Amino acid sequence: MTFLAYSQKFTADKTYIKFFSNAAIEDISAVNTKSSSIFNEATGDIVFSIPIKEFEFAKSLMKEHFNDKYMETEQFPKATFQGKISGYQPTATGEQKASATGKMTIHGVTEDVEIPGTMINANGVLTMKAKFMVKLQDYKITIPQLLWKNIAEQVEVTVEFNYKSL
Repeated sequence: MTFLAYSQKFTADKTYIKFFSNAAIEDISAVNTKSSSIFNEATGDIVFSIPIKEFEFAKSLMKEHFNDKYMETEQFPKATFQGKISGYQPTATGEQKASATGKMTIHGVTEDVEIPGTMINANGVLTMKAKFMVKLQDYKITIPQLLWKNIAEQVEVTVEFNYKSL
């Protein structure tokens, strides 16, 4: 039996984004499963969009402060990334080291970033995973002086997207 391998466009059908802030008084984490992404296997182009209000916290007051005081989601409703994946070989199966290079926009500020991660091509499912740090000051997210012990200056972001072909 012969299979033809060809490049495809993929859309994320399952997304998971978590951020974790390790701080002196209280650790803060939130999860978002409502993001969207498209990946073009032929060109390596990738885009994703994260609706900020969809992050879920253990405490409702944390969510309210996150949206109102820090992320100002009425003014900046989403975070985005647009760039290219390198190191991924579409014909290979299993786990591969890859990196995403491009422009990340958070809180209305765009920065050039390179994010190391892995691509897993197994059983017809393409999964992208990455873990990286985001410095709040790079994106002009200010921490009120009163709360500086509650919130870390940088947060750890974990991303996992499962893709299906378009």
